[in-house]
Amino acid sequence: MTEVREVSLRPIYDSRGALTVEAAVTTAGAALGCAGAPSGASTGTHEVRAWPEGGVPAALQTFRESVRPRLLGREVEDATGWDEALHAIDGTPNFAHLGGNVATALSVAAALARAKERGVEPWSLWARPGVDGRRFPAIVGNCMNGGRHAIGGPEFQEFHAISLAERPEDSVRAAVAVHHAIGKALQGKFPTLALGRGDEGGWVAPITNLEGLEILSAACAQVRDSLHLPVQPGLDLAASEFFRDGRYRYRDRSLDAAGQVAYLTELVDRFGLVYLEDPFAEEEFASFAEFTQAVGSKTVVVGDDLYTTDPIRLARGLTERASNAILIKVNQIGTISDALATVDAARAAGWKTVTSHRSGDLPDGWLAQLAVATGAYGLKCGILGGERVAKLNELLRLGALPT
Repeated sequence: MTEVREVSLRPIYDSRGALTVEAAVTTAGAALGCAGAPSGASTGTHEVRAWPEGGVPAALQTFRESVRPRLLGREVEDATGWDEALHAIDGTPNFAHLGGNVATALSVAAALARAKERGVEPWSLWARPGVDGRRFPAIVGNCMNGGRHAIGGPEFQEFHAISLAERPEDSVRAAVAVHHAIGKALQGKFPTLALGRGDEGGWVAPITNLEGLEILSAACAQVRDSLHLPVQPGLDLAASEFFRDGRYRYRDRSLDAAGQVAYLTELVDRFGLVYLEDPFAEEEFASFAEFTQAVGSKTVVVGDDLYTTDPIRLARGLTERASNAILIKVNQIGTISDALATVDAARAAGWKTVTSHRSGDLPDGWLAQLAVATGAYGLKCGILGGERVAKLNELLRLGALPT
């Protein structure tokens, strides 16, 4: 058994240049685990509170005064006990005192220290029953941005290449190729326009939702033909962002729930979409269920804002058959243990899980370890940008390890 010799929290910056924190946990055996806390732009109402009142400075002060003293000397091997201690120190139902991002950094850092102490890969500590680490997730790769991630782009927030090759090197190669193909297509369409990239590294251009889907599906087809690898189009609509007064408000149309179901069902059939995330607003369980009944046999329907990695909200989704997959974001719920409990509930029901980054992220690789450990259908981590590539490269490293 190994005690925690030192635990620290320091301010750092995420990929958007926003202030966040990094935790470091050192064991008596000199094993060191470090992890930063990502943050989202399009956030669900039911996520735990990211920061206490006063933001990062207040979180650092609280850590120094009341958190660090209660973590020193704790047993690092007791993963559940460590995370339960974070809840007990916080004393609120939503990490309002510590901040969910602080809890996430401390939870992950302790887990990484535990893995180093044992001399094993972190995924082996998190592995769920029946997962042996030889099955790798699909890449859910953000190729074009809209919505909250890209001013002037389409309403749909993310246009994804869903790269489904069995070997991670093939899956990553196909996703990157689609991103490059879209860049060339946009440069051809807008030869005099200075194209940019959004928060998650996807291209940004003044296009409509349909134009984006046409470009995405053509790029996927081009890569399938040239590389002979399975890659298909998908979307994250983040529909809560354009849902107002009971209607989904696009630039060219305004749809009620039934209209949104019909519209998206048509897009699934027209473009062969194999992945749709948050196609309805975060409280619209009935609309999710109707849509899943219509397309769930051929499409992965994912709830993100709908569930916020919360087992209570997931339980409602399971009862209402609202989707067939759930997005897993650790800092939505606050600790690795809490996230794994949600994963277990989804897996027990036969649902897929998708392990996800945040739009403001860090060059850490542990997310890929978590995706492998949980037998996730997909790893949603973007494609370009150092904080995105870090996850892809970690997946490649795991794929190269002897089995």
